[in-house]
Amino acid sequence: MKTIDQKLQPRVGVGIIVFGKDGKMLLGKRKGSHGSGEWSFAGGHLEFGETVEECAMRELSEETGLKALSIKMGAWVNDIIEEKHYVTLFVVVDEFEGDLQLLEPDKCEGWHWFEGNSLPQPLFAPIRSLFKVINT
Repeated sequence: MKTIDQKLQPRVGVGIIVFGKDGKMLLGKRKGSHGSGEWSFAGGHLEFGETVEECAMRELSEETGLKALSIKMGAWVNDIIEEKHYVTLFVVVDEFEGDLQLLEPDKCEGWHWFEGNSLPQPLFAPIRSLFKVINT
């Protein structure tokens, strides 16, 4: 039986598109991992036995201190990022509570709100793929 290198196995990521009351989107500049220097939504890896919604709530809280009050399933994308294969499932959060904080400064330079038509560049690969999916 052929053995597959675990590093080559696809991973499942969850991207959390957070909309503020003014319609702006929350993005942070990644650091210390693949996509370093690129702008991304909050998110992370889906853990064994976890639902997508549970993952989104956990990651949002761990990274930003925000508590999601509503989670809606969104699109998904498939990317190879720096020799890593990711399927990213997106969720939308438009209701939340709490104060925005930078809780993982080793992974993110800071969180900022942006208008949808003036997002910073460069965007993380899954977000670029998402925009291709929703614009077709």
